[in-house]
Amino acid sequence: MKKIAVLRLSSLGDVAMTVPVIDSLARKYNDLNFVIVTSKRCEGIFYDLPDNVDVHAVHLHGKHSGFKGLRRLSSELRSKGVDTVADLHDVLRTKVLRKLLLLHGCKVKHIDKGRSEKRALVRHTASGFRQLKSNFERYAEVFRKLGLRFEIDFERLDLPAGTYAIRKPEGEKWIGIAPFAAHRGKIYSLRKMKEVIGALVYRYPDCKIMMFGTEKEMHSLRKHYDFDQLTYVCDQFSGVWNELRVIDQLDVMISMDSANMHLASLVQTPVVSIWGATHPYAGFYGYGQDPDNAIQHDLDCRPCSIFGDKKCEYGDYHCIREIAPTTIVKKVAEFIEKAE
Repeated sequence: MKKIAVLRLSSLGDVAMTVPVIDSLARKYNDLNFVIVTSKRCEGIFYDLPDNVDVHAVHLHGKHSGFKGLRRLSSELRSKGVDTVADLHDVLRTKVLRKLLLLHGCKVKHIDKGRSEKRALVRHTASGFRQLKSNFERYAEVFRKLGLRFEIDFERLDLPAGTYAIRKPEGEKWIGIAPFAAHRGKIYSLRKMKEVIGALVYRYPDCKIMMFGTEKEMHSLRKHYDFDQLTYVCDQFSGVWNELRVIDQLDVMISMDSANMHLASLVQTPVVSIWGATHPYAGFYGYGQDPDNAIQHDLDCRPCSIFGDKKCEYGDYHCIREIAPTTIVKKVAEFIEKAE
């Protein structure tokens, strides 16, 4: 075993969760090489890992689409000398890809997603409602099946000082807000988020609030959020590599159960996370984040989904709609005042 292909094609948050595991592995086994097979959008997450970590970007809607494209991807990985496969995704594409590599003699192991435990969690059985194994441990188990013995001892990404495009002025307070998520059941009311921002700028008039999201997402906010303290990060930077350098300078990040919670965790930025249809018990909480900073409204119907993609049974998303803006502001204030 000399070169391990690590398969996690998407999504950004799940890919970010591989970093603590891969960094811990790469530092312990510096005689091995790790090839991260992921989407072009995600590759910047791995640029600051040890030198024995490389990224092979996939183009699932281009040259790597369909069976023919996966055969091409298999050939590319074999030409790099890959002899082992750790599938951290276990979806149709990675199942096909790992089978192709297995047929060419690669050793292959894949993740156990704990599907039965997660089904029990959303069914609200007495024994099922409990903290499940984290995805970090599930990822680590794949490598242990390959015979690699290690513990996850990651602390944070080491971002070189000369790579920051902007620097926070001394004494200034920066608050990050990532108000969107992939599914409706994980998104806090944008109207109530405006109340949160209003309360924060009233309380800290000299603060800067950094808004994270795509250009399309930010377009929907610009005409409603008219605070002078707002900076839309997408106007100044593109790519996760640049975003990480902004997140690293925040005093605190407000995030949904989404990718930005995990990006902030990679640079030890505290996150006030807002939870609706999903629940931290499912194993997707941010690495090293304090569970007390998860804001959630306890209901008998929560969680109703592992990923937040299930339509609300009652049609009102009461679980996230009823979280008061003052609750969020109070929690954020703890970090701002601690930094003063």
